[in-house]
Amino acid sequence: MAVPAYLALDEGTTNTKALLVDLTGRVVAAASAAVELVNPAPAHFEQDAEQIWSATEQAITRCLAQAVDVEPVALVISNQRESVVAWSRATGRALGPVVGWQDGRTAESCARIATPETSALVAARTGLHLDPMYSATKMAWLYSSVIDGGHDPADVVVGTVDAFLVSRLTGGATVRCDATNASRTLLYNLHDLAWDEELCDLFGVPLAALPEVERSDGDFGVTVAGGAVPAGLPVAGVLGDSHAALYGQECHRPGLGKVTYGTGSSVMVPTPRSAPAHGTTVDTTLAWLSDKPLYAREGNVLATGAALETMGSILGLPSGGSALAALAASADSSGGVQVVPAFSGLAAPHWDRSAVGVVTGVRRDTGAAHVARATVESMAHQVSDIVEEIERSGDAVEALRADGGASVNPFVMQVQADLIGKPVHVAGTAELSAVGVAKLAIRAAGGGAGLDANPTSYTVYEPQLPADRRIEARAQWREALDRSGGRAVRRAHRGEEYA
Repeated sequence: MAVPAYLALDEGTTNTKALLVDLTGRVVAAASAAVELVNPAPAHFEQDAEQIWSATEQAITRCLAQAVDVEPVALVISNQRESVVAWSRATGRALGPVVGWQDGRTAESCARIATPETSALVAARTGLHLDPMYSATKMAWLYSSVIDGGHDPADVVVGTVDAFLVSRLTGGATVRCDATNASRTLLYNLHDLAWDEELCDLFGVPLAALPEVERSDGDFGVTVAGGAVPAGLPVAGVLGDSHAALYGQECHRPGLGKVTYGTGSSVMVPTPRSAPAHGTTVDTTLAWLSDKPLYAREGNVLATGAALETMGSILGLPSGGSALAALAASADSSGGVQVVPAFSGLAAPHWDRSAVGVVTGVRRDTGAAHVARATVESMAHQVSDIVEEIERSGDAVEALRADGGASVNPFVMQVQADLIGKPVHVAGTAELSAVGVAKLAIRAAGGGAGLDANPTSYTVYEPQLPADRRIEARAQWREALDRSGGRAVRRAHRGEEYA
């Protein structure tokens, strides 16, 4: 008898994964396919939506081939957030590039819009800073490009990657995004739990061009025949990847947060409050929307895994990030070197898109291992900056549960625990986004007993760095940030509100 399982798609920045997750939350098969990320101009990051779809089909084919005795009963999606795509309602085909979440091409548009009044309005309604990482200005740019190219406005949908995948999976019958993805666009009202017409007008994104918003464990239609995707599967749950990881880590209460390491990183901690954290620079977002909303404080880092890959390439290491982490482990310290990987500026908690990448503290005796270790430490420092800011907002952080690529490296996780000064719990599986959205859908269908009987196991990294050395290391990091950025970063270090 075939084992029932949820087919979970995890569409990330550099690859698409397909996993089969059984009703106890165990991954029984997994496969992936690469997705190209191109950099056509400084601070521009694009992908091909049709390649994403092709990679999705490839990953599904490879995954299903591994599990002939497993029967998919539903499909769920976790996806890279804030990236946007425009497509045709009639054909489902993409009408332009995917503009990536780390893309900074609309920084000037954000600066024009960001008067004190509009910034306050956006923060009050969406919980977010007005920054090009979020979707709205990219949506406006992409929509205008498509319309200027002569496409019929009535046929254009502009939305997040989850909505594009849902549309393709259902043959265009369902054009919906989930509430967590909507909450990252600057167009979704956290309090009304709906698109905000005034914000759509402010950013120049027609409400009629947006997908419908559905609760995270809601009805996203049924898959259709064609290609690698099995027909007739209900699309039973969708979450942005960071939200899915939070759910997969079972972080359902305030104080217990998670950090996801990927190209960039997300630190998210549940909060009982939907109102923005006054006087701080972390954002408020939906953790997920089920029968009721759960909110979270969140900060995003633009370059963590990207820092390892970039600096590994600069140092001439053969396998990028993994080789750099291995080299870093060979050094007892960074030898005074600091690396600030502000390749497209800095996001939370500094919000300085003018910041530039720097390497400081280089001496005659500095070696490649010192630079490598400083790069690993830059990941941990950036996460620590966000945790400190979340705590300054009044939300406690007792411990962090870690997932994603870098979480499998014990050296990197020990550095993180040392610099954050808190325990870091690393899950036994790195695929928490896919598992998390599957767990959400399984519980919504009434199958949570099996999940409770198969809890996630963790390896715990306790801080080992003496407090005085941690304080010194954090001070040196802040000095490097001053060299990287401008006035905004220096004001944040003094605990002042942004102008």
